[in-house]
Amino acid sequence: MTTPEPRPALRNARPPNPYAVLGVAPTATLEEIKQAYFAQVRAHPPERDPEAFKQIRAAYERLKTPEKKFETDMLRLEPWPEPDLPAPAPLDYSVSAADVIHAARALSDLARSDWREDFREVNV
Repeated sequence: MTTPEPRPALRNARPPNPYAVLGVAPTATLEEIKQAYFAQVRAHPPERDPEAFKQIRAAYERLKTPEKKFETDMLRLEPWPEPDLPAPAPLDYSVSAADVIHAARALSDLARSDWREDFREVNV
């Protein structure tokens, strides 16, 4: 029984910059991206350099339509840095039963002693 070979670790979790792969600026138009793609394919044909061709093709796929180009630009944005704020003080949630009863009496009619005056006989 043979053990399976370990899978190669991912070198880079983030995909390469498609603009750098095609050699264009992020402000390039779709026509410029298309021209750069065909120039890169001529320089790295799939018969001679299949890995480079795969990267070029993937970069072009990510930039060839306005919608995909917009998604790629949004994914390339760096997250907004979090401010360095001091940690908030921990809240104390401990409450005694006497405090709960005192608050209930103060905020409700439980403390009333004249409740008998509210009772009236109702004739139906």
